[in-house]
Amino acid sequence: MKSVTNIIKKEVKELLTPAALVPIILMAAIFGSLGNIIGGAGDEAARPPVIGVIDQDGSALSTAAFQTLNKSAIVVYNGSSVSEGLTVLDEREGVALIMIPSDFSERITNNQTGELQVIWIMKGAGIMDSLSSTSVDLILQLACSSVSKVLIDQHSSVNSSVILNPAVKSETTIFRGKEMAGISPGAIAGFLSQQAFVVPLIVLMVIIMAGSMVISSMGTEKENKTLETLLTLPVRRSSIVFGKLAGSAIVGLILAIIYMVGLGYYTTSITAGGPIDLSRYGLTLDALDYVLVGISLFLGLLSALALCMLLGIFAKNYKSAQTLTMPITLLAMIPMFAVMMLDFNTMPLVGQVLLFAIPFTHPMMAIRSLMFDDYTLVVGGIVYEAAFAFVTMAIAVWAFRKDILLTGRLRKGGERPLNPIWRALFKMNRMRPR
Repeated sequence: MKSVTNIIKKEVKELLTPAALVPIILMAAIFGSLGNIIGGAGDEAARPPVIGVIDQDGSALSTAAFQTLNKSAIVVYNGSSVSEGLTVLDEREGVALIMIPSDFSERITNNQTGELQVIWIMKGAGIMDSLSSTSVDLILQLACSSVSKVLIDQHSSVNSSVILNPAVKSETTIFRGKEMAGISPGAIAGFLSQQAFVVPLIVLMVIIMAGSMVISSMGTEKENKTLETLLTLPVRRSSIVFGKLAGSAIVGLILAIIYMVGLGYYTTSITAGGPIDLSRYGLTLDALDYVLVGISLFLGLLSALALCMLLGIFAKNYKSAQTLTMPITLLAMIPMFAVMMLDFNTMPLVGQVLLFAIPFTHPMMAIRSLMFDDYTLVVGGIVYEAAFAFVTMAIAVWAFRKDILLTGRLRKGGERPLNPIWRALFKMNRMRPR
């Protein structure tokens, strides 16, 4: 029994290292923070929507519709000016301005379907951001039901089909400075949600594939002792780091090019094949946009490779290297789910800072940002990715000069140093002219 206990202690000690614990603890903290942010957004979306109403008809039918709207939502504007109503809604973070035209009851009594004109104020394109517009749609259905009830109570001679469906929506959406007539926030969110799922997923897969190659290479070289041999050669440690990164970056660049070609066909097909021609609203990418997306993706890959090289330093063999890919995977999954759930512009400041600090976030957000001409966020992300990659590579060069590269941990005082043979070879290597 004692031997089994000793084996268990040995395995736990070897597996439960700071290199394994610290990344998981950091990921758990980040996930918890983002969970609170998303949960807060959900609570906010569950509240009654803030709307404005302009009743130009003033009839019993429009009054019934207004009373239902006022009962189910928070009406912050009830005037006659569209521009004034939009201003008030913008200040109060409203969702929609609903107008009941002057011929609303006249059309219904003449057996014609009435019209409710809705100007949507779209804040974000995430799943959580679209909940408020869905709530307004349900309230509009209740308003139509109120109109139907009035018609039935009046024993109106209106056609039964009109009584059951007394009004339809005429929609215009304002999103990030673009006024898009004839399209709802749901249609825009549906289009962007395809990219919010597919694009981050592709980025995640590319990062995992390229990163696992770097970490596995480090583990294999340690297991086969080729890394120790390489370190004894008259080659600068910085050259070794940059050589490994350059080789992996070339592979990553090939993956990025393949990704960009597939993405081009993907965006073209869903834009052209959809029920709504979104290209007439300017929701397309030009050649410069694709170049920026490609640069952002490549720098994101370079950052991932540099991080993987740092993690690979802690790998003792190929088997242990496989487990070290998990922190990079988790780090890439965080922005993937966050971008799907919330729009970056509607997140609290804490969430924006957390996501911006993760270099993999920027290629995932680039497509959506460029569609709405948000070049500041994309270019800023590219600059940050470049700085992150440079700093991480500098740390990797520093680590390649330390004992941790071969031991997998920092040597404490009192621990035995490296093998004297390797120590002598390293010393001879440093004495050689560079």
